[in-house]
Amino acid sequence: MNSTTANSGTTTATLGLARPALRLTRGTATFPFVALPTRPGALPIEVTLLARLGRGVGTGLCRGMMARQEQHGRFIDALDEPSAKLGGSDFAKGDATALYSFGVGQGGHPFHRHAGHRVFTAVSGSAGAQLRFSSATPEEITRDPAAFVRALRHVDVPPDCLFTVRFSGENWHQFVPRVQGAGHPAFFALSTHTNELGGELSAALRSKVLQDQGDIPSLTELLPGAVQALLASAPVRAQQVPTTVLSLGERPGGWLAAACGHYRALAGRVGHALAPLQGGGYVSELRPSRVQEQQGLPADSLLRQALAGRTLHHEDRFTLVAARQAGTAPDADALLASLLGSFLANRHPGVTRMMAVRNVIVRPLGLRRSPLACPVSSLQPPSAGQAMPDGSPLFAGRYPVHASQVAADGRSAQVLLGADDRHLAFRSCVGVRCLDDGRVEYSLATRVACRNAFGRWYMALIERTHRRYIAPHLLQVAVEGMEGR
Repeated sequence: MNSTTANSGTTTATLGLARPALRLTRGTATFPFVALPTRPGALPIEVTLLARLGRGVGTGLCRGMMARQEQHGRFIDALDEPSAKLGGSDFAKGDATALYSFGVGQGGHPFHRHAGHRVFTAVSGSAGAQLRFSSATPEEITRDPAAFVRALRHVDVPPDCLFTVRFSGENWHQFVPRVQGAGHPAFFALSTHTNELGGELSAALRSKVLQDQGDIPSLTELLPGAVQALLASAPVRAQQVPTTVLSLGERPGGWLAAACGHYRALAGRVGHALAPLQGGGYVSELRPSRVQEQQGLPADSLLRQALAGRTLHHEDRFTLVAARQAGTAPDADALLASLLGSFLANRHPGVTRMMAVRNVIVRPLGLRRSPLACPVSSLQPPSAGQAMPDGSPLFAGRYPVHASQVAADGRSAQVLLGADDRHLAFRSCVGVRCLDDGRVEYSLATRVACRNAFGRWYMALIERTHRRYIAPHLLQVAVEGMEGR
């Protein structure tokens, strides 16, 4: 096999008889793990394999996360290691940590090192990843650049895996796909810098870090030119480097591992081709409900006279009490107009999706359709060229209603909404009441009278969802829209 000898900083390659590497394999019932020794008294380099993902999943995950990373406000593309600073340090509060994301693409990145300690968790691409480390010190490689090669150690991570790496900053490292030229990224990682001020930093860089202006490129040191020249003139063959292969499921070196690797690489390419068909990301906020369900209707409610003489199959009333915005007068008329406008402008996404599905289903039945849920669906203004229903008044000069009422003192106002359909008729009362303690009570009440057996079946099917989800969410989102939340 090839052997390398060092003499006064020069390297010569001697051709010998190629022999297979000695493989020693042991099983483990826990996470496959290796701790690579570095220097006496120094911390080891630790790599732990955590879990195997679905076949071909790794490349799709890496590509998708890299694409999202590019849209981040603190994204930097440098040193073949695109990264983003997800969480900065706050030294004033004693927090010296920082959180980064970074990716290593199909070409890998150059050898480098950092001043501080690093811990990262990563997903490997569908060709796996090779982690290359050298613990040679700057003094050692200044005396003899080949010392860098002699200190090399490799760790092979299988494709489509979740793994962690921990090492001190003075270790040189390079990450590449385990199978190069296959078109798969090496991995995508979340990296914790345990101390952004760790290691030997120049005064200028230290000042930059203290202002939370540090980033991965500025905290990176590339290999000295002498070592780069050495590696360019005599590339290191993998067979020359002690290598630890971590695996889950298949024994390294066997035919099953090889077959699985080929299959995962193919599945990763197919998954990546289909990735554009997937949707984007979402941010969902869970807010405590501020809506209360009330029993019965107030004596002055316009809904009391609605659908008179018909058998009622549903009735509800919901209220939400909120602080009046600073600087606004207790003008219920104006607040009610704002609430009606907010029903149109601030639509709950879940309710909107439900209405879209409902509209598709009932279209063949000839039922009335609207993007708004039935308590307020009649607020939707007519399409261009479509006339308003005969006798339909407008509240605030804009909103079609059946009736409206504003108290003489201006402290309460309400409107009656609703429509008649082939299977049922509904009426809704939207009201605003200014309370004596300075707060405002917003209300939404609904009555339904079914016209036939299909209407009763339809109401029985949706009543629980209407009462527990649709009506309270409509009211809360509309009021919070008025508050600017």
